Amino acid sequence: MATVSPFPPPFQHPNTSSKFLSPMLQPYLEQLEEQHKQLQPQQAAVEQVDNDPKQSHLNPCPNNGLINKSISTLYHVSFNQNGSCFAVGTDCGISVYSCDPFCEMFRRYFDNGGGIGIVEMLFRSNILVFVGNGDNLQYPRNKVLIWDDYQSRCIGELRFRSAVRNVQLRLDCIVVILEQKIFIYNFADVKLVHQIETISNPKGLCEISQTAVSPVLVCPGLQNGQVRVEHFTSKRTKFIFAHDSMIASFALSHEGHVLATASIKGTLIRIFSTQDGTLLQEVRRGADRAEIHSVSFSPTAQWLAVSSDKGTVHVFRLKVNLGNQDKTKSSPISRVTLSGSSLSFIKGVLPKYFSSEWSVAQFRLPGDSEYIVTFGHEKNTLLILGLDGSFIRCKFDPASGKEMTQLEIHNFLKSERPRNGT
Repeated sequence: MATVSPFPPPFQHPNTSSKFLSPMLQPYLEQLEEQHKQLQPQQAAVEQVDNDPKQSHLNPCPNNGLINKSISTLYHVSFNQNGSCFAVGTDCGISVYSCDPFCEMFRRYFDNGGGIGIVEMLFRSNILVFVGNGDNLQYPRNKVLIWDDYQSRCIGELRFRSAVRNVQLRLDCIVVILEQKIFIYNFADVKLVHQIETISNPKGLCEISQTAVSPVLVCPGLQNGQVRVEHFTSKRTKFIFAHDSMIASFALSHEGHVLATASIKGTLIRIFSTQDGTLLQEVRRGADRAEIHSVSFSPTAQWLAVSSDKGTVHVFRLKVNLGNQDKTKSSPISRVTLSGSSLSFIKGVLPKYFSSEWSVAQFRLPGDSEYIVTFGHEKNTLLILGLDGSFIRCKFDPASGKEMTQLEIHNFLKSERPRNGT
């Protein structure tokens, strides 16, 4: 159940020295605002609850400029959709960083002490959405706030009866993930356009394609090991039984053509076609059970990166030409098999472990924190974020199969002053 408030009362945010402007997106946002002024609050396809406009905006910071607060707890880290920036939710507020070059771009700290448990950026723009990490009335866990840093104000909110587990963004929609339900809203009018029921999903697993004109959304199905694929333009739903056990993590390629899944066992990662559910490839992270923290495709879906609680990031080579979906359908995966090898006579007898496809590069993570990964803009580079405050950029050589080379490492929790990024 949700209440929609397109435009809460504005207020002037005092921290104006480090605005994060997005001239390219700004005309689009001004158009959205003009549309909102002409709209009454839209009714979602669920029962409404009372909405207090006094709770619809952020409290201004007590001082002008940057507030130097000591961060004691880091709740959330997330890359934006193209890996150019990342956002951090802490017990003090929000920080945004540029990845290349690494620098802090701005901070937004709130005087009521409410922490931020989820924060997502809309590409490299002035739009963020966030969810609180406390039970106070200002930033409850059941409310999604849409923040425009260009205007220094909240431009909308979505309020639910249960805690929000995750939020995903596209230029045209907002996806809100609850424990057993997913809501999809138009960005233009904050109107509910679709809702999906799922199996219990405490991690808020959900992915939506970014570059495709036709959105593709992936989420857990209604059974253990099942993944649901929604093709919105063609109004098709595809269910894929990816694993025998519960899904632990998955990733969708940028165009939405292929899906990578991992179960709670964490030993195998399977790659499927989202068009017809065909299993295209299977790669092995290891033999021991592991908790998969993050799975990520490179922009061209040539590589797949996986991080786990084993303290290692693996990069796998994918073998499908993903120039377009037709190629994916007409060019089946070229699997590594035992035919033609000296062991071909015992094919089918040899345990599957020995014929598995392994990673082409690995990186040993510092410490025992949880890490997420994405690919950098430079060729064969990987970006790694840790809940211990680590930002790591490394490079892999797929031909050598050796350990990745660390290019830089920073602890963003120790940053004291923001710098304007480009």
